[in-house]
Amino acid sequence: MPIFEYVCKKCKNQFEELVFSQDEQAVCPSCGSTKTAKLMSCCRGKMGGGSDSDAALGQASAPSAPSGGGCAGCSGGSCSTCH
Repeated sequence: MPIFEYVCKKCKNQFEELVFSQDEQAVCPSCGSTKTAKLMSCCRGKMGGGSDSDAALGQASAPSAPSGGGCAGCSGGSCSTCH
């Protein structure tokens, strides 16, 4: 029984719904509308590195900051362009 993410076409509320069958229509918890659309969900995976405790929790370790203080797009060293 997967959990899917939906958006209500009437009130624009985003919500998650446990779906028991493929034909089940999600109902907006805010306004009760059945005019909903399934959203594309993101998933998180481990790409390498990190410690054993990170792997056990399904978490990737944070990237280390470059010695130059970041890339041209940021100064924190933790955005997606700094990898």
